[in-house]
Amino acid sequence: MNVESQPLIVIAGPTGVGKTALAVQIGHELEAEVVSADSRQIYRYMDIGTAKPTPTERAAIPHHLIDIVDPDQTLTMAEYQRLANAAIRDIHARGKLPLFVGGTGQYITAVIEGWSAPEVPPNPQLRAELETYAADYGALALFERLRQLDPVSAERMDPLNVRRTVRALEVCIVTGRPFSEQRSKNPPSYQVLQLGLTLDRAALYERLDRRIDAMMDAGLLQEVRNLHAQGYDWSLPSMSGLGYAQLGRHLRGEWDLAEAVSAIKADTRTFVRRQYTWFRKYTQLQWLELPEASEVLSLIREWLARLTKQHDQEK
Repeated sequence: MNVESQPLIVIAGPTGVGKTALAVQIGHELEAEVVSADSRQIYRYMDIGTAKPTPTERAAIPHHLIDIVDPDQTLTMAEYQRLANAAIRDIHARGKLPLFVGGTGQYITAVIEGWSAPEVPPNPQLRAELETYAADYGALALFERLRQLDPVSAERMDPLNVRRTVRALEVCIVTGRPFSEQRSKNPPSYQVLQLGLTLDRAALYERLDRRIDAMMDAGLLQEVRNLHAQGYDWSLPSMSGLGYAQLGRHLRGEWDLAEAVSAIKADTRTFVRRQYTWFRKYTQLQWLELPEASEVLSLIREWLARLTKQHDQEK
């Protein structure tokens, strides 16, 4: 197949719904490899709280774009796009099938729609001021400033992702124009099958509560403590993620542990609602509720067969 007809399977959906487990189940049968679309799993040393694939899962099927930056490093959207597209091309070149798996809608959209971000050089002083504001008043307060300047971008973004909020505000302030007006798109380079995993909301919330309890049992508090001991400051965007921010408040003496865990659960539910809001914009997303691996395999194989037939007819 030429580049334009190379297949890409998206497996999207809210956190905790079972995307990784499904990808591992079907990956071997499809001779596939996973390209992660998760803005938290890019960070090294942040394993438990980001629910990274286990060593066993990563041994069962190759995973790309996990553990690629330190917690005090940044990865721009443009850099992520380049890495993701390079990984997808490499997987195709080796005759494998790429599975684009994750819950970060911006990552998925940027790749399959070919977003091009505005070329505005970084302004370190402005960034420092905005990051200090977020540290002093919280991620949501900073996000409200973006909402006032660029409501279109605000609708598309995760309010807890301080780094992306800072970048969008930086572009708005430096150029005097909304960030959303300065983005362009290029047609996607792949033939894309978009699958969305879902679950009854109450059942998903219950599952997430159990997962957070399991994370705590697995040592999440110690993971957060170790990160800060290694010199990773609480104000870093990486440390604003679910679990890390709330347990940071506990470690700073602001909350007791029960309050912090309760906040993780509440904030995770809010995050899931925002993920669903984002994914509702994906008109081509086929939603599957707790599918069996065999069902998903059949669906993908049928789609690949149609793609191959279409390609043969166009020769």
